[in-house]
Amino acid sequence: MNRLLRILFVVLLARPVVRLWLGLTVRHQQRLPLHGPAIVVANHNSHLDILALYSLFPLRLIPQVQPAAAADYFMRNRLSAWFATRVVGIIPVVRGGVAMGMDPLDGCRQALREGRILILFPEGTRGEPEALSEIKSGIWYLSRDFPDVPMVPVYLHGLGRAMGRGQWLPIPFFVDVAVGRPLQWLEDKPAFRQRIRDALLYLKQKTLPAMTG
Repeated sequence: MNRLLRILFVVLLARPVVRLWLGLTVRHQQRLPLHGPAIVVANHNSHLDILALYSLFPLRLIPQVQPAAAADYFMRNRLSAWFATRVVGIIPVVRGGVAMGMDPLDGCRQALREGRILILFPEGTRGEPEALSEIKSGIWYLSRDFPDVPMVPVYLHGLGRAMGRGQWLPIPFFVDVAVGRPLQWLEDKPAFRQRIRDALLYLKQKTLPAMTG
C-alpha cells in the first residue's frame, strides 16, 4: 500500500508541479543511481527539493528512493507524520539526537543496508536561495560506515525562488538540475566535507548557462 501511495504522490503531485508548473531541465540525468544502495546528496533551498528529486527517477524506482528529512518539522503531529512517512516516504532524522543519546542516522543506515537509494541534504536545513551553506559532519559518519556506496551529488537551481522559506505556494520559476559523478569517501573529515561542497559548487556553475541565457 505504501508503495502505491508514494508512486501516486509522484505521479499526481511531484511531476506535475516540477515539470508542468515550474519547468525542468536536467544535465547528466544518466549519472543518477538506478539501484541501491546509493546516496544522492543535494543542496537544500526549498520543500520542493524532494519533489524535484523524485521527479528525476523512473516510477519503478520510486519505492526504493527515500529522502532523509527533519523529524521536528515533518513529525509534528500524527497526520503530518503519516503523510510524511507513508506518502512522501521520508526517513525522519532527529536533529540534535546525539545529545539525547540517539543515533539520528539510524534510519539512513537501515535504508542503505536494505539496498535503497537515500537522498540526503548535507547542509542539514534549508538555506538562502541559491546559496550553499556549510556541509555538516553527519554525511561523513554515514559514509564511513558505507565507504563503498556511491554518493552522487546533485545541484538544484531555482527552487529557492520558486518556493523558499516562508512561501506556501510555488511561484513559476524554471528549475535547472545538474548531476555529478560519484564521490568517494575520505578518511579526513574536513577534506570530505569540502569535497562535497566543491562538487556542488562545480555543478552550480553548470546551471549558469540556463541562468544567463
